[in-house]
Amino acid sequence: MADLRNALKISNDRIEEINALLTDPNNPTVNELLNVIERYGGPQEINRRAAEAGRLENLITRLEKVNSPYVKDLKWLIEQRDQNAFISMADYSRQINGSAALNLKNAVTLEISALQYFPWLISEARRCIQNGELMPGRFIRVRRMAEQETDNGDLMAVAAAMRIMGASYVETLDTKGTDGSNVHLGGAETITGYFGGIGQPNHYPLVWADEFLKYYTTYGVRQVLNINPGTVLVGYLMHRLGIDNEFKISVFMGNDNPFAILWTLLTARLFSRADGGTSLIGFNLSNSANNETLRQAAYLRRSLGLESVVRFEHHITETWKSIVRQPYNRRAELVEIAKEVPNISAKHEGGEPEIETTLAHPSDILDYFLAKDDAEKTGLMPALEKNYLEKHHSVQLTAQALLQAGIGVVCASRLHR
Repeated sequence: MADLRNALKISNDRIEEINALLTDPNNPTVNELLNVIERYGGPQEINRRAAEAGRLENLITRLEKVNSPYVKDLKWLIEQRDQNAFISMADYSRQINGSAALNLKNAVTLEISALQYFPWLISEARRCIQNGELMPGRFIRVRRMAEQETDNGDLMAVAAAMRIMGASYVETLDTKGTDGSNVHLGGAETITGYFGGIGQPNHYPLVWADEFLKYYTTYGVRQVLNINPGTVLVGYLMHRLGIDNEFKISVFMGNDNPFAILWTLLTARLFSRADGGTSLIGFNLSNSANNETLRQAAYLRRSLGLESVVRFEHHITETWKSIVRQPYNRRAELVEIAKEVPNISAKHEGGEPEIETTLAHPSDILDYFLAKDDAEKTGLMPALEKNYLEKHHSVQLTAQALLQAGIGVVCASRLHR
């Protein structure tokens, strides 16, 4: 066994070959990425512009200039936060598990997907105040970037709200195979894969980098979804070059076993900075991944010094249609694994299965690809918001289950003090 293990060692010669290739001035792949970065002024200028664009005061000022109706909602949210209108974490916990001590080291981040429209966030906040519920600590967005950018400042309003609430969020860039670049996809209905997932073929990793840098420097959007091995590597390289970008790997990448996870984490570590930082901050495992895979993944992550850096994002519920076999609910498994594994987020992509079956319009992953105009023309907007709030209900059930088991949760930190 020892001899076999020793055979796995990577020689310094191989490492030097990799370094030589990456730094080769004639390497066209790397050169094209460097050209994109240089067009934005280089890493230092990119970070400076992003920091300025993402400041809360600047976002609100820009919303005021376009007469966005969302400014009043943001000011309302700030007032409610400052007046402590949201239930405190201590009071919420006391209601659920009495005075029992909580395991805060393994606190699970409450995550919801997908926050398509800013008004849903305000509806969710009002519900939390009224019912004494928790706002999630993490939000995933899958709405078209170009559409939300021009919709009353929706993109900026969400970015501002996240800063007000003390929550993290992820945007999904428009550069992906559903735009027609992937010949295997006839449309969103074939998105579940078959040939390379969503796909970002040919020059698309460079387009992805360009699109990210646009939204990063214009709105301070730091975290985006990543769906392809090429753009994952681009994300690592940009961070290594000094850009403070972050990304989470999508469930559509299909990482469903410890070896796939090892591959991903090895690359993250290989291109990490001197301080151990990496642009990989979230890792959505496949819906098929079980708790034993999570245990092995946790061992690999810890061994590579990434335990506090890379969050495992685990689906607890899924949309009723177009993605998994139903009923799908992993809450009991989450409670079990969270006792052992830290830095997990509980992602809620659907409502409770027994509720979904009663809805006139159950949640559907394909709804994420609807244009707002189409949703309004077909009268679907109220149903889509109902779907979102049912996911919020599932978040509360997960929070309660974790607290009852003595495990802490991470919610919007500036709302629930």
